This record gives sequence, C-alpha cells and structure tokens, in this order.
Amino acid sequence: MTRPSRVHIREVGPRDGFQNEPEHIPTEQKVRLINALAAAGLKRIEVASFVRPDVIPQLADGVEVLNRIDVPDDVRLMVLIPNSRGLDNALKVREKFHEAAIFVSASETHNKRNVNRTVAETMADNEKMAARIRGEGLDCAAVVATSFGCPYEGKVELDRVLGLAERFAEAGATEIGFGDTTGMANPAYVSEFFAAALERLPGVEVTAHFHNTRGQGLANAYAALEAGCASFESSFGELGGCPVPPGSTGNIATEDLVSMFHEMGVETGLSLPGLIDAARAAQDVLGRKLTSHSIVAGPVNWN
Repeated sequence: MTRPSRVHIREVGPRDGFQNEPEHIPTEQKVRLINALAAAGLKRIEVASFVRPDVIPQLADGVEVLNRIDVPDDVRLMVLIPNSRGLDNALKVREKFHEAAIFVSASETHNKRNVNRTVAETMADNEKMAARIRGEGLDCAAVVATSFGCPYEGKVELDRVLGLAERFAEAGATEIGFGDTTGMANPAYVSEFFAAALERLPGVEVTAHFHNTRGQGLANAYAALEAGCASFESSFGELGGCPVPPGSTGNIATEDLVSMFHEMGVETGLSLPGLIDAARAAQDVLGRKLTSHSIVAGPVNWN
C-alpha cells in the first residue's frame, strides 16, 4: 500500500477520556474543552454516550453537553450507543449529532464483562440498531474492541475480528474502527492486520484506535499508516482507558499523533498548538499532570 498523504482524526477524549476519570467533570468545563478542540480544527469529535447514568455517571450530562457546545457547522459529532434502549434515548435528541457508533468485543469474555451479554446477543442487537440509525439519516459507525488481543483470552484470531467487521458492513456501517482496547498490539501485527482489513472491507472507512498502555501506541499508528490506513482515533492529553480490566491506560494523545504525522509530512488539517493548548487546559481542569509528551515539549521548532 502507498502511505496516505492525508489522514482523518476523530477526537474521542470527551467520551472515551472523560468516562474514565474518577470524578465528574463539570458540564461547563466539558463544553469549554470540546469547543477548544473544535477551534483546533477537529472535524470529528465523539462527545457523549447513551449508557445508563448509574453505569457511567461521568457521562450522565451527555444531553446537556450536546445542547450547550458551540462548534462550527462542519464539525461532525458522534455518540456511542450500547444497546437499543440507549438508542431510544439518543434519538430523542437526534438533531444534535451526526453519527452513532455501535460496538462489540471480539473476545467473548471481554464482551460479557463489558456489557453483560454474549457476542451473539450484542451483534443481534447491533444489526437492529444499524438499520434504525440509517433509517434516521445518521451515519452508522461500528467498533470492534479487543481486536488485537484480550486480557482474559489472549490471542484473538484475525478472521474472527474481520468476520465481525464484515457483519457490521453488511448491516450498513460505513466506518469500522478496530480498538486495541488494553494495549496488546504490536507494530508487526498491526501492519498485517490493517493490510487484511483494508482488503476485506472495500468501500468501508477503516479506523485505527490504539491505546498507549505499554508505550507502543504511536509505533502502532505508524504501522497502520504504512499499511494504508488513513483514519485514526485519539484522545487529547492521552486521556482514556478501559474499565475492564483495571490498569488499561489511555488512548494515544491526539497532539502526539498529530506531531508525528506533521513531522512525516502527512496532512491532518489540525492546529498542533491549538491541540496542545486544549490538552493543557484539560490538565488544569483535572488538576493533575497528563501523560502526553507534547504537553511538555510543545511542537518541534526547526528555526
């Protein structure tokens, strides 16, 4: 594959990042940070999920966030939908977002621990939801978690992961993201994986979602890029993680990913200084140091 000269990046910090914080972030601060991310040029932002508030109380104000954020008209907002009941609630504010994401874990054990259902039960519901999402005129994205390995089952076969992705595509998903949910991927396998995914999913936007749990996140993103992947998800400040199991740390930092791409001559359409400012603002809101490298070092200065 030819290395893409331009990539698309979706910011997932306002959902994937905020949900893993131990304390609730005030709504007005969430709104301020999302607005800052949009001002940095991001055209794709995941802003909320429609999970039961008692399960993820950190995101209980999702509707209020959707109502209060003020971003340019060309910014596409995504929400995460766990099940049909969540979709019912999301569609009550359907005019506030553009894309809905549904998901499953490739690992049976992780899926049961994450959503308390089997993979078969989750996929049956997902296929129904995909039809409803498309019927509402919304874009349907899908996510396959634990695509590169499961902390409970170990290796997850490539054919199993791509088989689930093909089912999502048949149900109408126009984008499919592959999540390294607990940071088990390595660059060699990532290269093999995305070469196969791009071949088996023609016409589908294939998205890479890496966590930096073991410090290999950017190396994995580079491997995916070299394999031809042009769509990525990341989180400002390296916020995020996975609550199942504990110890699964955050996504690769958006500003670190953009810094790497820019130094390679790959266009993102984003302002790196603006992203760093947003990440530093999040650091101030949370009252602790975040793990992004660019927060400390800033952009490379060749002058």
